[in-house]
Amino acid sequence: MTYTDLHIDVRGPVDGPPVVLLHGWGSHARNMQPVADALSDRYRTHTVDLPGHGESPPPPSPWGVPEHADLILDYVTEQIGQAVTIFGHSNGGRIGLFMAATDPYTDVVARLVLVSPSGMTPERSWSTRAKAMLAKVLKAPITALPSPIREPAEDWLRHTIVWRALGSSDYNQASGVMRETFVKTVTHTLDGPVHRIDVPTLIFWGTEDTAITRRQIDALEQALSDCGVVPLEGAGHYGYLDEPATVISATRHFLDNPQARIEDDETAGSTAG
Repeated sequence: MTYTDLHIDVRGPVDGPPVVLLHGWGSHARNMQPVADALSDRYRTHTVDLPGHGESPPPPSPWGVPEHADLILDYVTEQIGQAVTIFGHSNGGRIGLFMAATDPYTDVVARLVLVSPSGMTPERSWSTRAKAMLAKVLKAPITALPSPIREPAEDWLRHTIVWRALGSSDYNQASGVMRETFVKTVTHTLDGPVHRIDVPTLIFWGTEDTAITRRQIDALEQALSDCGVVPLEGAGHYGYLDEPATVISATRHFLDNPQARIEDDETAGSTAG
């Protein structure tokens, strides 16, 4: 698979500063379109359907974060030709963080705008830990099987009611190569690598977000050298849809003023207003 296989919606002036928009897991480019529309009067927006989402085909094999980053790197290098701002939501934010923290991707990332980004190790409730332990127990005898029968046995286990009950809704809704891609992607944490990021970063987080906690956002903010966080009061995980005016206003200010730094929550909030 190459970037030519992806559905990518491009808008805005040809000479406008480039912004690449990456949606979260289980979403698609259409959800990001209101943000792209609001920015495309001045910016050249590239709204991507990631592999297996929207109008883009699934990857040929289970992919993790690096394979997704390779695809974006090739697109930026060959089609845009300069460093970009990555506007990433959830898993799209994880990909953006990985690229900004990891060679050779760092050269193509100029700024990050992140909405409830994934990537920092989540807190695990007792129920989550119990499910993980039960899954390990169920899978143990299968991993000991000879290789010729291990794969069909694993496939049988994945389709049992008990195993499906242990999985997340995103895992259960995925199938085939996308199910394994989901596992490889969401288990990729970045707690250490994010300390290497030195590009200006603006983060939005909905105060009612149940997928990404404030503790994760605080840990990410502390790790980054140039970062501001804008809390979106009452918004959930899709903060850019719940509070579009705030997200778009603060993003435009952030992008229109490349020398400005958003120092803290209060400054960011007043900017957004």
